[in-house]
Amino acid sequence: MLGLMEKCLQVSVSAASLCPVFQIGASLMSTDVGSGSFIGLAGTAAAGGIAVGGFEWNAIWPLLALGWIFVPVYIAAGVVTLPEYLKKRFGGQRLQIYTSVLSLILYIFTRISTDIFAGALFIQTALGWNLYLSTVVLLAVTAVYTIAGGLTAVIYTDVLQTLIMVLGALVLMFIGFEKVGWYEGLKEKYSAAIPKITVPNTDCHLPRADAFHLFRDPITGDLPWPGLVFGLTVVALWCWCTDQVMVQRSLSAKNLSHAKGGSVFAGYLKLFPVFFLVMPGMISRALFPDEVACVDPEVCKRICGAAVGCSNIAYPKLVIELMPDGLRGLMIAVMMAALMSSLTSVFNSSSTLFVLDIWQRVRKQASEQELMIVGRVFTLILVVISILWIPMVQSANSGKLFDYIQSIGSFLSPPIAALFILAIFCKRVNEPGAFWGLMAGFVAGVIRMILEFSYSAPSCGEEDRRPAVLKDVHYLYFALILFGLTSIVILLVSFCTPAIPEEKVSDCSDTRAPVWTPKFPGICPSLLLQGPGNGVECIDDQDSFLVLDPT
Repeated sequence: MLGLMEKCLQVSVSAASLCPVFQIGASLMSTDVGSGSFIGLAGTAAAGGIAVGGFEWNAIWPLLALGWIFVPVYIAAGVVTLPEYLKKRFGGQRLQIYTSVLSLILYIFTRISTDIFAGALFIQTALGWNLYLSTVVLLAVTAVYTIAGGLTAVIYTDVLQTLIMVLGALVLMFIGFEKVGWYEGLKEKYSAAIPKITVPNTDCHLPRADAFHLFRDPITGDLPWPGLVFGLTVVALWCWCTDQVMVQRSLSAKNLSHAKGGSVFAGYLKLFPVFFLVMPGMISRALFPDEVACVDPEVCKRICGAAVGCSNIAYPKLVIELMPDGLRGLMIAVMMAALMSSLTSVFNSSSTLFVLDIWQRVRKQASEQELMIVGRVFTLILVVISILWIPMVQSANSGKLFDYIQSIGSFLSPPIAALFILAIFCKRVNEPGAFWGLMAGFVAGVIRMILEFSYSAPSCGEEDRRPAVLKDVHYLYFALILFGLTSIVILLVSFCTPAIPEEKVSDCSDTRAPVWTPKFPGICPSLLLQGPGNGVECIDDQDSFLVLDPT
């Protein structure tokens, strides 16, 4: 059973494929833009303006790198998962264990807790419930959804849910623009979107003067342009080119030309969230400044439960207030269903990752029953930790969810991006260099993350007492620094230790177009779930198609 689970996990993320260009591009787009993006992008735009749209447009370059550099290397190496690539390129087990542990950390801090928070925020805004009551309700419904066979249904409903969400977002965008008088009206109304209750002798209630500027001052800007251009590119390379969830979409292409075409199509699609997510967030502030742009801590607590601000409610508020009755209910239901399917997939993937990559190494003789129990207990632990972390998500980065997600990525992902780039372009890099470079980067990133959450951003009118490394070094600048530090350590240790034989490295560093020979015939992995054992489709030893369904 365990061997079958491992094979299912590989096949579900690998090269069994006949996916056309448009499906690859759409799958990349829908995987990236989820409910957290709806809440986060709109909320950050409501608070700071259009510059957050640069996060979407910056993805175009890493998407091209994925199709023209990284996918050819992965195919030439003959691998189906990225930990498998690291093992083939460097050997040993340490790097695989590190990537598994890092994935679990990122699941907790950037996927599970933010998905739970986003769903609870929608319920809170729609029904007026307490955030934690909304969290309990969301998790309870998710449990029922899973037990009733929701995971199997995800295969058939994910595409439909994404389509309805995007169409609903487009409808809401046009309604919102019509309400404010289109773009010129938005510029006028956003600039005047000031809440009635303000904090005396402060200017934090005023919209930013550079709200409609994409590139902002490198020192005083909330999203400085060098960080947006260079630091964000480091994080984006990790997200699009070295994260298994994204890479598996391109590996499912019919051939290399289709993989490249899918990257180009996804790049075009990434132009649109600025218009149907970022600008609606600004429209929400223009229409509802007293709620979305509140600055008085007591008022903000009363509105959304967070003293640092309520910009995260920008998109839910717009849905509740502007959408027609039938479409409003459909939009909320679809977003909740998408959140629940995302949560069930992440829960399953994380428990599988822990059982196969960590627990089984500790308990080599563990029975199937023990592994099943350990997986369920670990999922429960993940849920508890994620719920306990929600107050940090709510208050971090001045209450801006998208900035929180990106800051965590900036603290933890640059070492991985540095390793993969050097693994491809520098054959002299070896396993000791890779491991100790990752360790140095991880320690530096965790220290910055601990400091970030130990000294929270001040509320309006409070003095900023944070250390200079937090106040003066933007998280996107830190990503660039961390990338450089990790690269230096990797190269220093590698050049001080024996090299890997040339013949063992050549296949793992070849960016030339390889012969496209999928390991398994079958269907598009983008239609498969992320983990085995819960409605996951896979290929058996006779290349026949089967479905494992516990229900």
